[in-house]
Amino acid sequence: MPERSSSRTRSRAGLIAVDVGNSDTVVGWFQGPDLKGFWRLTSGRMTADEASLQIEALLRSADAARSGGPRTGAALCSVVPALTPAWAAALERRTGRPPLEVNAASARGLVIRYRDKGSVGADRIANAIAVRAFYGTPAIVVDLGTATTFDCISKSGAYLGGVIAPGVGTSAEELFRRAARLPRVELRKPARALGRTTEESLRAGVLWGAAGQVDALVRRLALEMRGTPHVIATGGYASIVAPECETINRVDESLTLKGMRILWEESA
Repeated sequence: MPERSSSRTRSRAGLIAVDVGNSDTVVGWFQGPDLKGFWRLTSGRMTADEASLQIEALLRSADAARSGGPRTGAALCSVVPALTPAWAAALERRTGRPPLEVNAASARGLVIRYRDKGSVGADRIANAIAVRAFYGTPAIVVDLGTATTFDCISKSGAYLGGVIAPGVGTSAEELFRRAARLPRVELRKPARALGRTTEESLRAGVLWGAAGQVDALVRRLALEMRGTPHVIATGGYASIVAPECETINRVDESLTLKGMRILWEESA
């Protein structure tokens, strides 16, 4: 009985969720189950004081600054070990208790079929938890960030593994770095595949090349899974790349944060 009561309390409480990635850090604010706001920041080295200032500024913008105290919790999902301590300290300072850190151990309700469970990225775990809760299974999550990851969840809800490929921005930046005469271009939908300028050619190659990669890998993965998987895209490049893909059913840019919320509630 006490555990159920604690779970009900958490289901109504506020939550600060911080997802630290190699390129972006996403901060989300939940009131109960509702995501009231989320903000995408550039990841970079910072102190706990600087992380605290970021959190306070963002919560003020969402009218959540006075919502601290015993009914506010925190969850941290980080794939950048050097940045984890500062954000963990800032969240503990804000809520008065250590944040839930997402990892294979904290995801007690997720069966992980990966051979080395500890090597599964925290964001991939949160995505698997969220996709099965909100979209059903079997499913494939395509996370378009610094890397493009494909995470497969079985019909029974187990995490099977997936694919890790170079990210859209990562590939483009490496191309620009190595080819001195190729200019950096804004990533947007090109008018045609057959480019008549260097800029048009780059846009078509980067954007539609990424979309083609996603479709090819999703189709290969789906052949190895039982059933027809739901395919959900998330990550910083999802809104740009997913509309050009034939295999993606939906874009959910807050999928990782939603998974963090579920894990935090279940940890009560």
